[in-house]
Amino acid sequence: MIIDQAFSRELAETLLDINAVLLRPKEPFTWSSGWNSPIYCDNRLTIHYPKLRKNIARHLADFIQEKYPETDVITGTATAGIPHTAWVSDILEKPMAYVRSKAKNHGMNSQIEGGVKKGESTVIIEDLISTGNSVLSVVDALEFVGAKVDAITSLFTYGFDVAHKAIEDRGLEIYSLTDYKTLIDVALEKGYVHKSDIELLSQWREHPDIWPKD
Repeated sequence: MIIDQAFSRELAETLLDINAVLLRPKEPFTWSSGWNSPIYCDNRLTIHYPKLRKNIARHLADFIQEKYPETDVITGTATAGIPHTAWVSDILEKPMAYVRSKAKNHGMNSQIEGGVKKGESTVIIEDLISTGNSVLSVVDALEFVGAKVDAITSLFTYGFDVAHKAIEDRGLEIYSLTDYKTLIDVALEKGYVHKSDIELLSQWREHPDIWPKD
């Protein structure tokens, strides 16, 4: 679900402007999973721009305050979700934590840094939702220590059916600032892609694992 439609378009345009998103439908990128992709998204670039990162933090904070005002902790995903989580938790004056991809093999062998206690509720902030596997591993870590996940939020989502189904099957809601469909609409409107590219881009969104079809 998109948090704010107007900001969704604004953010999509900004991501394109700063090259945080690159679109190459005829010269696809290759993901680590082996999938071919017409899009490369690096939301880490957003932290370079003070006005942009403040806008992102404010929209996420306003949403959490309205929808989940009683949540106890704001939890980020490592690593790209950490800075946005810090800014949002600061606005809301709430504790912050972040979850490593795996537990440390030294010290206290922690996976959750900053701490989320048993019985506490939390909203997760992720920079990007693709297959959903990464953020669900964060959910697993939080639930293992007895925390309750109120919701998952993200800066961007590809909107893959498999990801949203996996998240919904866990009884969770996912809310994003912008998504692939909005991005493509804005990219066409602003001349980042041609009308002839839209069919290729749409096909990838529907079947990313076998795109492009022979």
